[in-house]
Amino acid sequence: MRYRTIGTDPATRREVSVLSLGAMLFGTATDEATSYAILDRYVEAGGTFIDTSDNYAFWQNGGQGGESEELLGRWRRSRGIGGEVVIATKLGARPLAPGTSYLDNAEGLSAKVIRESAERSRERLGVEKLDLLYAHIEDRTVPLEETVQGFAELVAEGTVGLLGGSNHRAWRVERARSLAAAAGLPGYEVLQYHRSYLARRPDVPSDLDPDGDVGWVGPDLASYLRAEPQLTLVAYSPLLKGAYAKPERLAEDYALPSTPARLAALREVADEIGATVNQVVLAWLLGGDVPAIPLVGFSSVAQLEESLAAVDLELTAEQRTRLDTAR
Repeated sequence: MRYRTIGTDPATRREVSVLSLGAMLFGTATDEATSYAILDRYVEAGGTFIDTSDNYAFWQNGGQGGESEELLGRWRRSRGIGGEVVIATKLGARPLAPGTSYLDNAEGLSAKVIRESAERSRERLGVEKLDLLYAHIEDRTVPLEETVQGFAELVAEGTVGLLGGSNHRAWRVERARSLAAAAGLPGYEVLQYHRSYLARRPDVPSDLDPDGDVGWVGPDLASYLRAEPQLTLVAYSPLLKGAYAKPERLAEDYALPSTPARLAALREVADEIGATVNQVVLAWLLGGDVPAIPLVGFSSVAQLEESLAAVDLELTAEQRTRLDTAR
């Protein structure tokens, strides 16, 4: 396994593995025994960066979520896991009542919600301090100053380490970070967004924003990340739910003129180096000009093993150029 540092403050920064394990479906679609087996193998291989949320996975049973955090808490206690494993969680998108969703009834990002939801996440996970806490989705009903202050208070109290944002417009991330900096408060240092080798169509509508998908690394966010190298990008859904291995699964979101050529280049490079297409995608992300920490969810140990093998896979400059310029 390889590692990198997230965060800049010596008091809160952490060293984490360059492959992050997504626990979204643990405790619901992925049963406890399988979840434990994946977690055990991940840690055995040197993995130290696990991702969850307080709303995972409410859509599986029509509830409010929390099953993933609860399972991770049980696993931690049963294995004696301590601070050597960094667990990131999120708040803001938990439904306030069963049968609703973050689209019509989200908890939001008020100071009250931030404090109470973070406390419940700590209880479910069985930790005194959340290593990394994200604002999961935007909440434009609350002044951004209140959200920034609410997160900063938890850092000051020592119940939260690093802060992050996910599924926010780039200008909202910058505004929140500027407000924090002006007030001498901690701000977002980790950004979790969808990024993969294939580009997405910018014109596909989004449930969260009338101007399109806010959850992917588009041109504005990519430019922002290049200009702010101290930020860490965590890339969720990098393998497109298996669509690289089975392109017929590709959603309409990826129906761009460049897609066939990029898939062909991907297969070509994979064949050259004796790797799977999924492994090449992960290597491309890890070594990109904006290096990302791929966040991958698994439903079996075999799937995890494939991704673990990508950590030490190095693409040549020529291969990377060929992948980048395929149109």
